[in-house]
Amino acid sequence: MTPIAFIVLETTNVIALYFFPDTKYASSVGVFRAWSLSKQDPDMHAFVKYLVNWVAGTKLIFLGLLVVIVWTADDRGLLLAGVVMAVSISSFFWRLFPLSRGMDRAGQMEPKNDSLVLAGMIAVMVVLIVGALVITGIG
Repeated sequence: MTPIAFIVLETTNVIALYFFPDTKYASSVGVFRAWSLSKQDPDMHAFVKYLVNWVAGTKLIFLGLLVVIVWTADDRGLLLAGVVMAVSISSFFWRLFPLSRGMDRAGQMEPKNDSLVLAGMIAVMVVLIVGALVITGIG
């Protein structure tokens, strides 16, 4: 069930990034004040839009592969996919969380403390994945 929840959450993010980047929902870039500020400089905004769409495309590839794994993998493949998911999702705390937390503290994100909300959601997802791995025998 955990991969399905992850797929649903990430799909909403991909949709938001591609079609509603200004929104402050679904972890879209509308929460960052820099998104709005980039619109004042057409060259910078074109670059930022490129990066946002690149992230969405990368997430879409990952989601597609995860769907295939969930539908076709045997138990061993699912367990290995769970380990990879837990590690790769946890990488958020290595690079992205320090950056987003710094921007949040500097008042560059709205709503305030959105970085903590996102970190909490990601932490819960990792705990659920690790819990599923332990319950199913990898731990």
